[in-house]
Amino acid sequence: MGDTRIKESKFQNEVIKFLKDKGCYVIKYWGGGKFTKAGVPDLLVSCNGKFLGIELKAPKGRPSKLQLYNLDLINNSGGIGILLYPKDFEKFKEKINAILSLKNWRV
Repeated sequence: MGDTRIKESKFQNEVIKFLKDKGCYVIKYWGGGKFTKAGVPDLLVSCNGKFLGIELKAPKGRPSKLQLYNLDLINNSGGIGILLYPKDFEKFKEKINAILSLKNWRV
């Protein structure tokens, strides 16, 4: 498990750096504390006026049913819920660039 955790942590840092470099607001949500809500995505992001909840997984990681449920809630409420694996990072970057290219998105 230690090896998987290191890989996910490195991946997380790359994703956060990319988003911040693009001017997005990023909060790393840490679950597991007494007063935290279970199943909340790892990253809560505002990017060009759009809310994103991003659950990061190492290559062999699997989301829990609660994590998937929360991503669905985000998508159904008009945000973007994303389950992101390292293999999909380049496609993710393209999607973020598309969000950033939208004109007059903010109200």
